Formats: sequence, structure tokens, C-alpha cells
Amino acid sequence: MTERVTQKLDSSRKLLLSAAGVLAIAVPVVLGLLNTTEGRAQSTPQSAPTANYTYDVASIKPVKPSGGPVRVGLMFGPDSLSATNGTLQGLIQAAYGIQDFQISGAPDWVRSEQYDIEAKMDSAVADAIRKLDPEQRRTVRQQMLQALLADRFKLTIHRDTKELPVYALVVAKNGPKLQEAKSDATYPNGIKGPDGVARAGMMRMGQGELTAQGVPLANLVGSLSRRLGRTVIDKTGLTGNYDFTLHWTPDESQGPMLKGADGGPQGANNAAQPDSSGPSIFTALQEQLGLKLESQKSLVEIIVIDQVEKPSEN
Repeated sequence: MTERVTQKLDSSRKLLLSAAGVLAIAVPVVLGLLNTTEGRAQSTPQSAPTANYTYDVASIKPVKPSGGPVRVGLMFGPDSLSATNGTLQGLIQAAYGIQDFQISGAPDWVRSEQYDIEAKMDSAVADAIRKLDPEQRRTVRQQMLQALLADRFKLTIHRDTKELPVYALVVAKNGPKLQEAKSDATYPNGIKGPDGVARAGMMRMGQGELTAQGVPLANLVGSLSRRLGRTVIDKTGLTGNYDFTLHWTPDESQGPMLKGADGGPQGANNAAQPDSSGPSIFTALQEQLGLKLESQKSLVEIIVIDQVEKPSEN
């Protein structure tokens, strides 16, 4: 599974990467790696991979501030990982499938200092990973990134839980309005991944728009968690794969897509203000998908950083 996430940032945002899953306007996002573990009140342990896969070589280079707009991104290719202007905070989020608010104990530089990373696996590892089922591939890629962070950033963590506000995603009063995807759907004119192929299991999220083709609700839950800055728990009981489009008016005060070192919104004064005449994301979910978000409290798994170091020069 390949995942490409990019966001062009102005000068006030250039030092930020709010999760590896920052969603760019009108940029396709091939969801999979980040979405299966997000939105669970307390994550279940990852299943063990079939082998101890690691990247064969990795280059990590600090990025000096340019003083102008930069592009932040993270992409998992068939045999590689590539990060541009990425923070360790964002890489940890991608490696463990968590949100910004689920990381505790990080020094300030983890959120602010940026790196360009290129990692490659050898052909035998890439071939072996292609033979795994999608869930195993997601697990393996996360564990490979975890191993890379442990090796180059000397990252050690432990898991804990904390009671936090969450949203429960439930079926609204009049029932779901989701269209279940056909098992043989090919999406010839649909969302294309980095390889140029349109397929099921893909989503595209822009400013106030989310389009999905053949995805489980876990993908929607992950996107909502990132957008709202709060864990979303799927309590719909819906188990199929769905095609849908969601339109809403973004409310940056509700949950910014980017967060600064203190966890608060950044760059709001520089962002273009959206049209306020449309529905909120809460209303849009009910009217367009027949789903509802209910505010609750629940134990949420967090990652506590025990040790971390700046990477050595290549």
C-alpha cells in the first residue's frame, strides 16, 4: 500500500508537520497505513509481521529553514520511504498510527526540527512485502518505520492510557446513506495513486471535501480524527467498504489540520477563510452520510517518549 501526503505551507507553518497524515488540498491520499489504527479508544497490539523486515539503507538530513514556503510530505513507495521537511513528531505518528495529542514527553525539537529522509529496502524484502495481505503490509511498514526511528533517532517509548474527550461515530436516526462498493469495482475514472492506478481503498481529502472509493469506515474514522484533533471511535457496526463524497465548511477553530509545538493552531491568520454558508462537518455527516458524531470520554492509548536523540550526520 502506498501513501502520499503533502501540504504546501506558508512561512508561519513551514516548521510544522502535523502527523504524517497532514492532508493537502486536492492531493490524492492513498489511505491504509495510517487509518486502521486511528480512531480506536485503546489500540489493540499490532500483529507480528511474518519476518523482521528493515530498510537496507537510509539517509537522514536536517533541513535548514529557507525563509519561504516549503512543501511537507511523507510517501511510502513499494520499496521505499521518502519524507520531505518532516518532523520526528509526524514520523512517530505515522509509525504508531496515532494522533498528535497521543504523544507525550517529546522535547520541543521533536516538533520543530525538520528532516529529509530517503530509505530503501532491498528487492527481496520488497518482493516479500508485496505478497502479504493489506493488513500485514500496513503492520510491516509501521514496524519498519519504528525500527528506523529506534536506530537513527535512538527512540524508545512505552505505551500508556489516558482519559480524553473522544467522538463516537454512530448511525444517525434515519439510518446510513452510504453506498456500499461493488466487490469488482475498478474505478477507471477514480482517484489515482502515485503509480497512476485508480483502485478501491483510496481517499482524497481537500479543504472541506472528502471523496472515498471502496473504503471501510476505519478510513473515514482516521480522517475525522486528524481533522477534528480528537480520537473518533467507530460504533456504527457497519462492516462493508463504501463509496462516498462529503462536503462541509471547514471550521479552523474546531480542529486545525496543523498544530504548533504547543499543540495549538498555527497559521490561522494567514489561511484563506472558507465560505461560511455551508454545513459544519457534524451536520454534513448526518445529512450526507447518515452518520453522527457524539462527544464522549474514553481511555485513549498514548505513546510516552522515554529517550530520543537527534540523528547523527550521514
